[in-house]
Amino acid sequence: MHIPTLIARKREGEELSADEIGRLVNGYVSGDVADYQMSAFAMAVYFKGMSAVETAALTRAMIASGDVFDHPAGAAVVDKHSTGGIGDKVSLILAPLVACAGCRVPMVSGRGLGITGGTLDKLESIPGFRVGVSIEEADEILDQLGVVMMGQTDRFCPADKKLYALRDVTGTVPSIPLITASIMSKKMAETLDRLVLDVKYGTGAFMKTKADAEVLAAGMIAVGKEMGVEVFAVLNEMSEPTGRAVGNALEVIEALECLDGGGPDDLRNVVLDLSEKIAGIGRAELEKILDDGSARRKFDELVVIQGGKVEDLGRLAEIHKAPVIRDVVSENGGTVCGVDAGKIGQASLELGAGRAKATDPVDFAVGFDKLVKSGEPIVQGDVLVRVHARTEKDAEKASAAVLAAISIA
Repeated sequence: MHIPTLIARKREGEELSADEIGRLVNGYVSGDVADYQMSAFAMAVYFKGMSAVETAALTRAMIASGDVFDHPAGAAVVDKHSTGGIGDKVSLILAPLVACAGCRVPMVSGRGLGITGGTLDKLESIPGFRVGVSIEEADEILDQLGVVMMGQTDRFCPADKKLYALRDVTGTVPSIPLITASIMSKKMAETLDRLVLDVKYGTGAFMKTKADAEVLAAGMIAVGKEMGVEVFAVLNEMSEPTGRAVGNALEVIEALECLDGGGPDDLRNVVLDLSEKIAGIGRAELEKILDDGSARRKFDELVVIQGGKVEDLGRLAEIHKAPVIRDVVSENGGTVCGVDAGKIGQASLELGAGRAKATDPVDFAVGFDKLVKSGEPIVQGDVLVRVHARTEKDAEKASAAVLAAISIA
């Protein structure tokens, strides 16, 4: 196969065969296709796009580059993917909840980058929790609990890992086919029966408009259909953070409140909206599992089997107590009419809760909680948010950023 000819054909908008795409991906993983050639191909896809059949072929090729899950017959195998948001701790609640409904949930998650938080970072704020488990160990955990929450191993979709790193430095990240193949390869390698997509749009999301989110959702549903997997998409506006907490340990604490039957209404509703698409039982039954403690017990069991201590869950606020904790109060009264998720996410990133590049560490303790929500009445002196910071200077800067993010009329 002559790689320059294949690149030129895609540059001209031609449709490539599954065999051609498969050989290109295999060549890239083996080193026979150079980085500069794959980056040229990615740029051609960025401008000319891919059909659903081509995108499915690219997805299959990336799956075939590494290991996949092999589940026993029986329970439906399901998962959820979020395109990212601010305060999005939904996975921490959904995974044990859906497992309690009798499903098998092999949840392979990622780390945060930029203003978007990552499930793995949140889980690692639980002392001892191991996200680095092998597929073999994950299978054992799934057999025992019905749920595992883990990171991508070196043997899991290595083609996606290599291609994403290349896209990140060549200006080809915002390509719908490449985004779709990247997301779906990791999810399809879990060998799922059903997948629900939480597709975010707005100031705190990758997709800024609902129209863009709809295009991405349609692309992923089409690839799922090509691959024989039921894929559901739920579009959620990310104009303000989900829940009242943003930051790693702070979000785990809020997720635990939801697992105990409480927590913010918007968080609970998103969890239930997504869960009922894949759980195989109704919303009322899912609510019962949340409220009777079953989902919390399942999460506790997961923490233990993956190396953590249940007793630490109730002490997270103490274990990860930031040196500076400050209330930000309202200077006037009125009604909250907006909480800009993008600005809150940026402020959280600058506190140290997120990372600007993949190699950066994250600070588990910093972030925000007690955040007000749109529609709430406010009187002068009410707390709008509580800032958790490493230094007084950081707290001062974050307080100003939050005040700029919250609109009161």
